[in-house]
Amino acid sequence: MRMLVVSQYFWPESFRINDLVAGMRSRGHEVTVLTGWPNYPEGKVFPRFLESPASFSNYAGAEVVRIPVIPRGSNSLMLMLNYLSFAVFASMLGPWKLRGRAFEAVFVFQTSPVTAALPALVLGRLKRAPVTMWILDLWPDTLKAIGVIRSPRLLGLVGVLVRFIYSRCDLILVQSRAFLPNVARYGVGKNKVRYFPNWIEPTFADGVQGVAVAEELCAFQDTFNVMFAGNIGEAQDMPAVLDAAERLRDLDDVRWLIVGDGRALNTLQAEIVRRDLVDRVVLLGRHDVERMPLFFAGAAAMLVSLKSEPIWSMTVPGKVQSYLGAGMPILAMLDGEGARVVEESGGGLVSPAGDGAALAGNVRRMKTMTKSQRDEMGRRGRVYAMQEFNRDALFAELEELLAPGGNRR
Repeated sequence: MRMLVVSQYFWPESFRINDLVAGMRSRGHEVTVLTGWPNYPEGKVFPRFLESPASFSNYAGAEVVRIPVIPRGSNSLMLMLNYLSFAVFASMLGPWKLRGRAFEAVFVFQTSPVTAALPALVLGRLKRAPVTMWILDLWPDTLKAIGVIRSPRLLGLVGVLVRFIYSRCDLILVQSRAFLPNVARYGVGKNKVRYFPNWIEPTFADGVQGVAVAEELCAFQDTFNVMFAGNIGEAQDMPAVLDAAERLRDLDDVRWLIVGDGRALNTLQAEIVRRDLVDRVVLLGRHDVERMPLFFAGAAAMLVSLKSEPIWSMTVPGKVQSYLGAGMPILAMLDGEGARVVEESGGGLVSPAGDGAALAGNVRRMKTMTKSQRDEMGRRGRVYAMQEFNRDALFAELEELLAPGGNRR
């Protein structure tokens, strides 16, 4: 199968689409990726890319075609320009860069922004290939939840754009079953939508039992480490996490280890200082996903959090699959689908979104457990994840859906 992947984000940026492309290549498919200049999450184009763009033109045997974009910057205006620039430049330059090439499937990786689907629709029409869109982020709900757009009129206009995009896709995949009613409200029939969740990435496929601990964690060998790994943004509700940390000041051996970065990192740093939590909450920076098992191995429990908003209650953060697959006990502070998955798996303790007091209570509870009890919790979560989020099974299903004349009904 000749497959075109359209994604505003791609390697060396760290997103699951990288693994999807590698997986499709390993299964013998010819894959081309149309993407932008890497600038996530720092907000500026990666210096190593600018030094040698040609070094980033092939990934796992897939050709990577790059389109210039306006970097994300550090404010809402730059973010909107970033979104717009990929949609416009990829729609204009993509057909030229891909001229003379035939594709049997066009696949859109749709985290924010939804506008990234526009060049895919253009290319799908020009190449006469069906367009499949994998929705990981619901617009305009996300824009409203993070405060990027507050005007009801503008949100309504974004809704019109969403309806336009959905109606022109041949198949829509959603990462959470709770997304189904939201997609349906834009007039998409049930026969055009499929549930397709995140999977356990190969990095975590073997769990982390017996893995050497990252050298960055040497200072935390004798503490009870609650670790957060991933993007630090508005949605992750770090103020509520800090509330929990404040409530546990009496436990001298509890540490909150934050691995990652994002647009809210500077705010988080300032809040840690303001709340006098510098000795309790430690920022370890961003590290390659391949090293994550080494960090997980030094944690007592992994933390996942989302704000108390309707949109986030419909979302299952991708880190949930990673945590479960790694066999780590989870401390979850979220609502809805994400909470359901953690509870159903038996792999962790759940507190309501935004409830720092409840999270603190669950940390105390997990801390009183023996290591064998926590290990058993992690084992249950891993068994569940291997059944529900198995990479090979999901990729086989995707192949069937995308194949010419595939089972799209």
